[in-house]
Amino acid sequence: MEIDFNKGGGLVPAVIQDAETRAVLMLGYMNEEAWKKTLETGKVTFFSRSKQRLWTKGEESGNFLYLEDMKVDCDRDTLLVRARPQGPTCHTGTDTCWKEENTSHFGFLSVLEDVISDRRANTSSKSYVSSLFNAGMNKIAQKVGEEAVEVVIEAKDDNEDLFLNESADLLFHYLILLQAKGYTLADVEKILRERHKK
Repeated sequence: MEIDFNKGGGLVPAVIQDAETRAVLMLGYMNEEAWKKTLETGKVTFFSRSKQRLWTKGEESGNFLYLEDMKVDCDRDTLLVRARPQGPTCHTGTDTCWKEENTSHFGFLSVLEDVISDRRANTSSKSYVSSLFNAGMNKIAQKVGEEAVEVVIEAKDDNEDLFLNESADLLFHYLILLQAKGYTLADVEKILRERHKK
């Protein structure tokens, strides 16, 4: 890996990302010595601009960042460091330096989970999701079954549009079923990650 430490006066920014959740945890700076120490020890180490010395994250708190992967950007002057945090990352005690929870984010699917949760809590006669929750578990499970069958049927044909739309319907109704049972995608992801480790 070639890193241009000269461009920033000997320092390059290092964006720290959780290797599992992909949440951005913090931003630090590395010089060449900090970069080498990170690789050697497996603990993310920075050059502290305020202390003017090497600083291993967690050296005082015990909340280390264990290195998983490191990449340099296209200009060779910024690092993306994927790590496993041991405890909260921010010195204030929060998961990230932006006061965000370090949880799995599924992009638009997380937005959709929030909408489904809201429709369940704040029922409306105009909401399809509310009507499913009001109809009960049997109806919700039935809809998942119907959509699964439709996905299988469309998978046997060559109509991409129908297959993708039925797949979207299945996923949507599955998210509703998960919440009806008291679960989220994060619960399913946890099981998949545990299986992957075996």
